[in-house]
Amino acid sequence: MKKLLFLSTVAAFSISHNAYNSAVAGDGHGHEKKAKIVSESAASSSHNDGHSIEKAKSNDGHGHDERGGEHEEEGGGEVYLSPENIRIAGIIVEPLSLRNLETEVKAPGEVTLNSYLSSKVTPRIEAQVVERHAKLGDVVEKGQPLITLSSVDMAEAIGNLIVAHKEWKRVKQLGAAAVSAKRYNEAKIADEQTRARALAYGMSAEQIKYLHEKGSDDDPGTFQLVAPQGGTIVSDDFIVGELIEPGRVLFNIVNEKVLWVESRLSPKLAKDVKVGATARVHVPGNGWLQGKVVQKHHMLDPETRTIGIRIEVNNEEDRLHPGMYVDTRIQSGQGEKYLAVPTSSVLRSPDGDWQVFVESEDKTGEFKPVEVETIRTIEDYTIIKGVPEGTKIVTEGAFFVQSELAKSGFSVHNH
Repeated sequence: MKKLLFLSTVAAFSISHNAYNSAVAGDGHGHEKKAKIVSESAASSSHNDGHSIEKAKSNDGHGHDERGGEHEEEGGGEVYLSPENIRIAGIIVEPLSLRNLETEVKAPGEVTLNSYLSSKVTPRIEAQVVERHAKLGDVVEKGQPLITLSSVDMAEAIGNLIVAHKEWKRVKQLGAAAVSAKRYNEAKIADEQTRARALAYGMSAEQIKYLHEKGSDDDPGTFQLVAPQGGTIVSDDFIVGELIEPGRVLFNIVNEKVLWVESRLSPKLAKDVKVGATARVHVPGNGWLQGKVVQKHHMLDPETRTIGIRIEVNNEEDRLHPGMYVDTRIQSGQGEKYLAVPTSSVLRSPDGDWQVFVESEDKTGEFKPVEVETIRTIEDYTIIKGVPEGTKIVTEGAFFVQSELAKSGFSVHNH
């Protein structure tokens, strides 16, 4: 409006000046009178424009429309929202307070097997593979037969086991009073020793019990290796008929419901990570999984000069697999208290500064933007400076409040 008034005044002055020049340079045939009329017309136009501006200003005393309705902008930056609008928009106001925020360290990681929940199945004596009962990828239970082997050493051990047990049963039935103490003790010790040897060779307690009750079968040299734990078979590197040396790994069984993620940090960052700290693991294309730090290496890797951090992750949903590369977020430090608000409640003002919306102490539902300084963001919270503790801040629905303030201001300049 000021610009319009200025242009009107300039136009009036220009017309008056031209009229004056015409009058001075007149030819004595009425030009002076004409110029006077034009000058008066311009002056009248200027007066009318000024009157219109004054009338526009007098609408509400602030240059605003009297139709404020639901929204009132006072003092150049406040907006009022009714309780109903606040409820519908889901606006939440909370006093600014100190929050205990945990800082996180970002680091790449690799998924590995949980060694404490893994087992290797190996023969303890030289034996030949007779039959396979499980294969790669099978989920097995503890005690389930995995493979049948045949061994000369086992055949001898089984024979001695059966003979010694029969002798011990006979001596025990006769009783210590009917036989000498020496024979009684020798029979008992022989039974225990042959049983221990069979167990050491890889025979299970159930198999030994069966032999004790039923005696030898058609092939006394055969025996089975069973699963020492429940889990998934992740390797089975052998073929039927192959002669297997003692210690050769035939099966790897792992419990994939709980896996490890090995992450590596610089010594400076690792010193603030404690065992038991919370951690998050990002599965590529499959979201985040929660975990915790269960171990921390004490020696630096000689090649990378980093310290290993072991994170235990629940993998019930089978989203992780050994060998995968993932991103990790590990809690660092004990967590400090900061004046912080949800990041979504900190918005950009029209001039580019950060601001939050503060509710008036005197009038519920009246909000105004207050410029703040953002220090840093931790997880979903932003630490701010410039607003005292206890100030009532819009923590949810700030964008709605900003939109209502903008609409109120827009309508004012178009009335």
